[in-house]
Amino acid sequence: MKETPLSNCERDFLLKAIEEKKRLDGRQTYDYRKMKITFGTDYGCCFVDLGKTRVMAQVSCELVVPKESRPNEGIMFFNIELSPMASPAFEQGRQSELSVKLNRQLERCLRNSKCIDTESLCVVSGEKVWQIRVDVHMLNHDGNLMDAASIAAITALCHFRRPDVGIQGDEVTVYSPEERDPIPLSIYHMPISVSFSFFQQGTYLLVDPCEREERVMDGLLMIAMNKHREICSIQSSGGIMLLKEQVMRCSKIASVKVSEITELISKALENDKKARKAGERCGFAESMPQERITALKTYETSVEMTDVSDKANDIVQKAEAPPQMVPSPVVPVPGVGQVGQGLQNTWGLEEGDEEEEEENDSSDEDQEDKVTEMKDEKMEIRGGDVVEISDSEEEEVVILHPEIPDKASNTKSSSHQKGAAASKKRQKK
Repeated sequence: MKETPLSNCERDFLLKAIEEKKRLDGRQTYDYRKMKITFGTDYGCCFVDLGKTRVMAQVSCELVVPKESRPNEGIMFFNIELSPMASPAFEQGRQSELSVKLNRQLERCLRNSKCIDTESLCVVSGEKVWQIRVDVHMLNHDGNLMDAASIAAITALCHFRRPDVGIQGDEVTVYSPEERDPIPLSIYHMPISVSFSFFQQGTYLLVDPCEREERVMDGLLMIAMNKHREICSIQSSGGIMLLKEQVMRCSKIASVKVSEITELISKALENDKKARKAGERCGFAESMPQERITALKTYETSVEMTDVSDKANDIVQKAEAPPQMVPSPVVPVPGVGQVGQGLQNTWGLEEGDEEEEEENDSSDEDQEDKVTEMKDEKMEIRGGDVVEISDSEEEEVVILHPEIPDKASNTKSSSHQKGAAASKKRQKK
């Protein structure tokens, strides 16, 4: 299913609001949407809500044969799935350009930044290593999927625990969580992606664009950074030319946002660890009694109501008094509709047109009367001739019947012919 395009009115409204430094959800230019991080029942399952954008990340592992070029390092694999449940524009079982772009950016952000110690994933050099697989599922799409995916992926990796392994000779034994406590991954730092959208050829800048803002933006800049202000990756898309000062400004904003998000992730991991250690409910079991299973929830926006009455009174006093009598609509001709007052009539025929039509009708009737009179005169002149006139306007068809002589005239002519013949015979004799 194709994505529903924005109308020109919506596009102009969004751009005008951005010029006035206003956003649809009431945020400021550099504000993030409300972020919420929750965990599932198992280790490595993480849910991230960024406004109405909802993402789930699941981490799993298995023992595989390492690559020949790197026999002492584990394997990291990332997969992003855009399901039709997140947006009708996403198609099932088909990789779109957006999914390929998000996959590559996530690999640059997490794998190429060396945030995870892959050598610690080696079990037997050249034979057995751990393959860590990160599956990111988009549950709802409302803009800025990359930031939500990077936060969910790195949080799930920090929350994940792999099984402990024992080696005796050539045998490799994998212990269950009941036998031995699972081991967390060794993570050096947490790279987090921050997205910046540009409008009007780089004149205006927004942080964390929503879905409608992404449709009208001219360019997008994604900066992956950790809390030590180390840039892990930068990607620009949209074909917009950025100045050095703009990129430096975005990097400074990203450093502040990354430190805030990293602190939020650390608090969420610490709270989950305390809950699991105390034996409290966590993950899906925690959401059951609180009725928080639904994916989306409407949050009430805070509106200032302190000086509303004063402003309303000022507006009423400054406004003009309404007229006492409402003018009735003027109808120029009976049976003719008109919208507004003093407008040109476009619903029916005007008076001039009606008079012309009446004159045309009267002239047509006079012509028809003259034609009928001429036809009657012709009928009287021809006497017994029968004239039939068809209804067609192209030509007149006249049917003439042959004359039938009387019997008396026939007998007289025959006797006259016999007398003439007898006189001729007598003269010969």
